[in-house]
Amino acid sequence: MMQDRQKVALVTGAGGGIGAATSKELAAHGYAVVACDLPENEGLGRVADNIRASGGKAVALPCDIADVGRLQSVVEAAWDAFGGIDCLVNNAGVSVKVRGDLLDVTPESFDRVMDINLRGTFFVSQAVARKMLEGPSPHFRSVITISSANAAAASLDRAEYCLSKAGLSMLVKLLALRLAGGGINAYEIRPGVIRTPMTAVAKAKYDARYAGEFTPINRWGEPEDIARGIAALAEGHLGFATGEVINLDGGLHIAKL
Repeated sequence: MMQDRQKVALVTGAGGGIGAATSKELAAHGYAVVACDLPENEGLGRVADNIRASGGKAVALPCDIADVGRLQSVVEAAWDAFGGIDCLVNNAGVSVKVRGDLLDVTPESFDRVMDINLRGTFFVSQAVARKMLEGPSPHFRSVITISSANAAAASLDRAEYCLSKAGLSMLVKLLALRLAGGGINAYEIRPGVIRTPMTAVAKAKYDARYAGEFTPINRWGEPEDIARGIAALAEGHLGFATGEVINLDGGLHIAKL
């Protein structure tokens, strides 16, 4: 029966970094996890295996969110895996392949980043929201989107990335307005500098900054820092908030003179 159904989370970009940590954290909070990532990402199967080895429930669902024509079937498969979806974590995303001058951005680079970070996330959210609105759930329901400090802070060496994350920020507001009547909350998490494969290219740069006084909490963020915040939102601990921005960045966003 519906009231006996375990709560379920769909996590995109689950094969490593923030997505892998989030999948494990949500499983520890009692979620059955549908872990989604590119078919070639070998980490995807390991994440699901680790959850199951710890006594949790998980399935690995290969998908490319940039392939929007297949997203409906992906969401249907995710829904059917455990009989519903209570929490969508929009984590899949890419950085630019080459950091460089704003004036050198190519259409190919722009389209790649937008197709994955913004277009794909929009249509995943749309497909999941439609399914959620078909009926009630015994559990708190949410759509949690991982943007970036770059949703607000401009970085000239990755302009298309900044634009994609700013677009996600507006998507969260739109989802919050559209879905509140169906009992679904929407949140934006803005990570700061997190130690993941995506930031490895800039390790020396940020190591040097953290050697000084870069942020009030002056250390690299870890994927688990973000995962714990996601779990708190998914569990409804901020249930009277929607459309809210949660900065998990060590205080990076604080303007100071």
